[in-house]
Amino acid sequence: LSTIMDTYNSEIVAYKISKHPDAQLAVDTLNQIKTLPKGAILHSDQGATYTSKEFFRVAKQKNVIRSMSRKGTPSDNAPIESFHSSLKSETFYLHKEPIGSNNIVIDMVENYIYFWNNQRILTKLGYLSPIDYRNKMAH
Repeated sequence: LSTIMDTYNSEIVAYKISKHPDAQLAVDTLNQIKTLPKGAILHSDQGATYTSKEFFRVAKQKNVIRSMSRKGTPSDNAPIESFHSSLKSETFYLHKEPIGSNNIVIDMVENYIYFWNNQRILTKLGYLSPIDYRNKMAH
C-alpha cells in the first residue's frame, strides 16, 4: 500500500495497492494527484521506491519538494506511520482467522480509507473527519 496524506487535514489524497512495493507503485500513487499547490512538500522514508530515478523525475515534473526521513527514524514520518498503524489495528488485527484472498485485503483497505476520510473523527480536527474539516474550513 502506497499512500499520500495531506497533513493539513490528515486526508488520504492518493493511494495505490500492489503486490510489488517498487518504484512504479510510488510513481503511480503520485500520478493520481493532478494539481498540487506551489511548494508542495512530499515527505517519505528513504526506501528504494522514493529514491528511484523515476520517482525523482515525476516529483520534479510536478514541482514537488521531496523531503525524506533520516534512516531508521520512522518518527520523522509520523503522520502516515500513524495512519498505517490505525489501518492495521482497526481492521487486520481484529481478524482471528487468516484473510483468504487479495481481493478481501483490497476491499478492507479501500473501505478503511473511505471511512478514514469521511467518517473517522480526529481530535486534532475538532472531532471532525478529514473531509468534514476541509469542507468546514473552505467556507
